[in-house]
Amino acid sequence: MTNAPSRVDEFLPSPARWWVLVTIGIGTFMSALDGSVVNTLLPVLSRELHTGIAAIEWVTTIYLLVISALLLSVGRAGDMFGHRHLYLAGFVIFVIGSALCGLSRSAHTLIALRALQATGAAMLYATAPAILTRTFPATQRGRALGAQGTFTYLGLTAGPSLGGWLAGAFGWRSVFYINVPVGIVAILLALRSIAPDHVRQQSERFDFGGAAAFTAGLVALLLALDQGHAWGWGSPRIVGLLVAAAGVLALFVRIEQRRESPMLDLTLFRRRVFSAATVSALLNYMCVYAVLFVLPFLLIQGRGLSVQRAGLVLTAQPIVMAVVAPVSGTLSDRIGSRGLATAGMLLLAAGLAWLALLARDGSLTSIAAALAVVGLGVGTFVSPNNSALMGAAPGYRQGIASGVLATARNVGMALGVGFAGAVFTTVVAHASLPADGLAAGVRASLFGAAIVATIGAVTSAAR
Repeated sequence: MTNAPSRVDEFLPSPARWWVLVTIGIGTFMSALDGSVVNTLLPVLSRELHTGIAAIEWVTTIYLLVISALLLSVGRAGDMFGHRHLYLAGFVIFVIGSALCGLSRSAHTLIALRALQATGAAMLYATAPAILTRTFPATQRGRALGAQGTFTYLGLTAGPSLGGWLAGAFGWRSVFYINVPVGIVAILLALRSIAPDHVRQQSERFDFGGAAAFTAGLVALLLALDQGHAWGWGSPRIVGLLVAAAGVLALFVRIEQRRESPMLDLTLFRRRVFSAATVSALLNYMCVYAVLFVLPFLLIQGRGLSVQRAGLVLTAQPIVMAVVAPVSGTLSDRIGSRGLATAGMLLLAAGLAWLALLARDGSLTSIAAALAVVGLGVGTFVSPNNSALMGAAPGYRQGIASGVLATARNVGMALGVGFAGAVFTTVVAHASLPADGLAAGVRASLFGAAIVATIGAVTSAAR
């Protein structure tokens, strides 16, 4: 048995637990909001900071890369030294990074400070599920993680509209400054509500070699997936990055197998529930971000909608997700997670197939309805699956489980965008008419995502 932080001796009294959930929810909302809001601001940032779109896109890309690279390391550190300490430190770094982003005078400075902000966000992402899991008993775990999912979806939903309003009313810097007072309130709440970890004497050492190998391999993989459609999937840079990623990640597995105290406890994946839930989560997020990538092309370029009107149609999905996630989580506490998670993936597959059929001539109302079915599927799946994954890990590996869950989300996101982008651009390039090619590309991408969701239903049922 490892000398790691133990669970709270007994679970907190009920009112105190919900204050922890509110605190975690604020952090989740803020980090999700910041992940989505900046996409809306890219044209404004390009103009105000006098740089091209290709350069300013790194404001978004660096945030994804840094978060993804740090999740497992932070989760492991939380198991060793306490999740509460890292959560509070993450909030402080996130708030400071937000304030400094607002003070940026150049694109390069903003990109560097977004990396700092992402470091804090990674610490929030990687420790939040572990804190909730040790705070709530198993009979309420799904409900708590479902509520956290609602905060995530609300952040993703509110990001574009809130960011646009703040930038229009007070300038783009206000989008970052707003995090400061809200973050300070959340830090004070965290100090009062989150119970200290009971850390026993440490006998394990942090695996710096494994952390470095994982970080390098994952960054190479995500960079290739993120830039593949721009640089060309067969270009030397992309091929080189993919080969390097495969080699370094294989080295990482080799290192972890030989370490006495590995950064990633590979024995967790011998538990079928844990491994199946991880794969299912990755496939689910692939589908979600495939939709987010191709639908704007269909609505704005294909149908001629304004950005605002297209955004209104797209909100059908996250709104349904936000409503359904806590309900699904509560149900999973009563009837188990396997059936709900599998049903969610099947609903997701059906919604994606319906969207694909609507790509050419479907009305906006029908497209919104299909997006609502997609949201219903995702909302039904995520909370039970997350609860199963966290419950499959022992108490002294909750941080690693949190890191694996968050990494599956981010890698799935990048894979979804890369997959949809590759299918979409290939179909469009071979179309005889641009208008026909756009609809055909969206249709092919969505049918491909529906197949991925069906595979996810199989992996979910297999546990």
